[in-house]
Amino acid sequence: MNHVLTDSWTIVRRNVIKLRRVPDLLVFTTLQPIMFVLLFGFVFGALTQGNSQGYREFLMAGIFAQTVVFGGTFTGFGMAEDMQKGVIDRFRTLPMHPGAVLIGRTLSDVVNNVISLLVMGLTGLLIGWRIRDGLLDALVAAGLLLLFSYAISWIMAWVGLKVRTPEVVGNASFIIIFPLTFIANTFVPAEQLPSALKTFAGWNPISTLTHAVRDNFGNLDALAAQGTSGQAARQAAEYTWALQHAEIYTLGWILLILVVAVPVSIRSYQRAVLR
Repeated sequence: MNHVLTDSWTIVRRNVIKLRRVPDLLVFTTLQPIMFVLLFGFVFGALTQGNSQGYREFLMAGIFAQTVVFGGTFTGFGMAEDMQKGVIDRFRTLPMHPGAVLIGRTLSDVVNNVISLLVMGLTGLLIGWRIRDGLLDALVAAGLLLLFSYAISWIMAWVGLKVRTPEVVGNASFIIIFPLTFIANTFVPAEQLPSALKTFAGWNPISTLTHAVRDNFGNLDALAAQGTSGQAARQAAEYTWALQHAEIYTLGWILLILVVAVPVSIRSYQRAVLR
């Protein structure tokens, strides 16, 4: 176990140092969340018939969820790039635990997501978003976001090992992640979607992640009509068992993804370095 931890920490340091030496990666990591917050907040907020401030509070949890999910693709890009450039072949010659490269890669990409969350949070505060509940609840929300992104990183690591070029990672992940993040309660209340989409959104783990984060930030009733109580807003939003137990359901998905993706990715890595 010490061998695994030491080797993984070495890979984490290697990837973090790369961020420092290639600042372009960090710049685009931070600019994209700012762009999303401003564009969605003001463009979509203009369509809310005078409740743009409430929409921006409602929106932030969805932007957080979308960004950390897309942030998981950095793992796929990194693995595909290392495979293409022969870095993995170099690792193969070293006395390194076979799982350390993947563990280190996925953990280092959590750093990217932490930076993105901080930048988005500061941008959100500047445009009027507020955390209405306590600090502990906000930390629970941040923890859920980072855990979910970590699980997605393992899926993307497997994708990165299977494709031939980093560009394919973007195309493959976009086809799957884009509809998942939009057929959800990320940008509009899911209960207002058409029937089939509403059902799908109600069981979509990105919806439950967003709902749990929104609840912990105290923004659940931000779009409630004037005169509607917070309890009524909650009942409307929690129209499936998954949304009623959003944290448990989301944690279940995180656990399921890790249980499946970690051994599959490590096995794929072992096969890839032998090709």
